[in-house]
Amino acid sequence: MACFSPLSSTIRFQTPPIPFSNPKFSPKPKRNPTVFAIPPPSAAVDGTTLAVIGGSSVVALAAAALSLADPEMRRRSQAEEVGGGDKEVVREYFNSTGFQRWKKIYGETDDVNRVQMDIRIGHAKTVENAILMLTDEGPLQGVSVCDAGCGTGCLAIPLAKQGAVVTATDISAAMVAEAEKQAREELLTGNDELSPAPVMPKFEVKDLESLAGKFDTVVCLDVLIHYPQSKADGMIAHLASLADNRLILSFAPKTLYYDLLKRVGELFPGPSKATRAYLHAEADVERALHKVGWKIRKRGLITTQFYFSRLIEAVPA
Repeated sequence: MACFSPLSSTIRFQTPPIPFSNPKFSPKPKRNPTVFAIPPPSAAVDGTTLAVIGGSSVVALAAAALSLADPEMRRRSQAEEVGGGDKEVVREYFNSTGFQRWKKIYGETDDVNRVQMDIRIGHAKTVENAILMLTDEGPLQGVSVCDAGCGTGCLAIPLAKQGAVVTATDISAAMVAEAEKQAREELLTGNDELSPAPVMPKFEVKDLESLAGKFDTVVCLDVLIHYPQSKADGMIAHLASLADNRLILSFAPKTLYYDLLKRVGELFPGPSKATRAYLHAEADVERALHKVGWKIRKRGLITTQFYFSRLIEAVPA
């Protein structure tokens, strides 16, 4: 999935039925429609295999390419190689080449190309806006939060700094080890003696299905891309069952245009193994929440040139 269209960064939030009043989330609508690009968490992003295609030509190219591509072929090959399905592929990827790639993207090193830097900015915006959602109703001191799919701790560590009691989990042992290392460096050193030391997050190696317990809030950012819709419904229901008050999710939204872009991108998988990417229609996510008695309270869209993510906050109906 290495096919992109240029665009400017935008962030939009709405709170049904009343628009969210924070001006940071409510830019004035533009007269010309914006074309969004697909984030490549499932593609090699080393800058060597990017196919840059103009917005109007990509649909035509996609239509021509659909008959030539088997979008499941690479997924089946990877699954056979590691002896399992999507979950095993994701675990293997983020414990090996994926860990090294995404540690660099999520980090602060200058050793990143233009695409990786753009993805870093997009993901950071998603984390920033998730924190704004979390703090909109007051301080996080003592609030229990589960960061499901914590990666290298981009969300867990800032939440701990604000006093939240954080449980941070990830399917990748390498990611969890890196997150814990960074948390110790940031949270346990150089603290002001007059201020209470932040509580270290509890880090655990777990997939989403294995999560248990009860939390005030559950947050799951950019993880549903690894779940097909047939499994995403059950996963959304499971995450909601762990949350007492709020569930914050981000996912790559599925539209006809995005789906065509993704299919073309699958023609250029690059030299490195990558995970299968799944887009999700916002209506399907909302329907899954309604089935378990939850409703969407806030919605946002974070986009950069090579990254897009739909961010929602759900609460009990």
